[in-house]
Amino acid sequence: MSRVAVIPARGGSKRIPRKNIKPFAGKPMIAWSIEAALNSGLFDRVIVTTDDQEIADVAKSYGAEVPFIRPPELSDDHAATIPVIAHAIDKLRAGGDAPDEVCCIYATAPFVSVDDLAGAYELFRNSQSHYCFTVTEFGAPVFRSFSVDELGAVAMFWPENFDKRSQDLPQAFHDAGQFYWGKATAWLNGDIFFAPHSRAFVIPRWRVQDIDTPDDWARAELMAPAIMGSLADKESP
Repeated sequence: MSRVAVIPARGGSKRIPRKNIKPFAGKPMIAWSIEAALNSGLFDRVIVTTDDQEIADVAKSYGAEVPFIRPPELSDDHAATIPVIAHAIDKLRAGGDAPDEVCCIYATAPFVSVDDLAGAYELFRNSQSHYCFTVTEFGAPVFRSFSVDELGAVAMFWPENFDKRSQDLPQAFHDAGQFYWGKATAWLNGDIFFAPHSRAFVIPRWRVQDIDTPDDWARAELMAPAIMGSLADKESP
């Protein structure tokens, strides 16, 4: 049974230029994902898939492999995760390595935890699911959400829920944007994440921050000392 971590990191981020190697809490952003994968002891190989030579050089300096350069058609703003990971699996197979289980770890996931990688892997294996990935609960009742038009007027998406208490509404979760364990066959077949063949590994909201915009980055920097300190205390021997 072969297990590989694949970290996608393209070079063309526009909202936060060079975000995958921009310094975060003392290291290039991607270094946090690479080190979590290496320190977990779960993987036979830790691979970075990128179209950018500078990112490749940084990744190698932190212990990852970069055995190929990702093609332009999988490196633009519209490149989706599943085809990128499927391409990486195909390239590994062509090189003589056929992983059975592949974990995609996002390059902008500095709060990824070794314990979460291990816990999600256990759930993934025991459930025989296609995928297992981190999720967290919405911070506000999504079923009482509303739109705001250009004049500032509001309209509920589900008006029938106006008089319902928050605790009486269904619990809703969203993707935490950290990592995705998956069977190699699931990646190659293009199976979607959000389906009954997947399992959710729930983590607390205070450890989740998607990093897509400058505001996201600023918030993550404010969160980093507390979260990283807590994770270091939890994972130290």
